[in-house]
Parts: sequence; structure tokens; C-alpha cells
Amino acid sequence: MFALVAALLFVLALIFEIADVAVGGVLTVTTLALAGLVCVALHLMGLGAGWRPLRK
Repeated sequence: MFALVAALLFVLALIFEIADVAVGGVLTVTTLALAGLVCVALHLMGLGAGWRPLRK
């Protein structure tokens, strides 16, 4: 799930960079790229991969 979110954030950052869109001081290309990298890191840690019940 985090990989999909990261891909969407990277696509948005690319579109903003190509179209030279400015959405304010908070939402920039750098912010979107860093949020995408955080999602990739969480995906590589194994978070969001699925839920499995614990066996007892």
C-alpha cells in the first residue's frame, strides 16, 4: 500500500515540476518527493504489506 502511495506522490511531484505549479509554501515538489521517499522506506520496512493474525 505504501508503494502505491509513494508512486502517486512521485507522479504528482513530476507533474508539478513539469507544469511549474505552485500550490503554496507547504506543498512543493520537494515536499512531495520527500513524502514519497518516506512511503518507500515504510514499504521496505514491511509496513502496509498486509495483515496476518498471530498464531497461538
